[in-house]
Amino acid sequence: KAVASRFNLQPADLKRKTNARQITWPRQIAMYLAKELTPASLPEIGRAFGGKHHTTVLHSIQKIEREREKNPDLNRLIQSLTDSLR
Repeated sequence: KAVASRFNLQPADLKRKTNARQITWPRQIAMYLAKELTPASLPEIGRAFGGKHHTTVLHSIQKIEREREKNPDLNRLIQSLTDSLR
């Protein structure tokens, strides 16, 4: 809900079967946060996001990790979202 709200989306939008950039980027961030902040497995996270395969979840997490290394704005966004969830 926090990620959807930050990107002016509905939580259900993150579960949609679309590859539109305005949906996939927030979804990848949400999957990353789900892995970082919960004990959920990759398949469990995939199911929570509309039945995504665990390899899709892994790809999303790795993409966000790589992007965080070079994008301070993304780091601030993730920190802000993390703070709002605790």
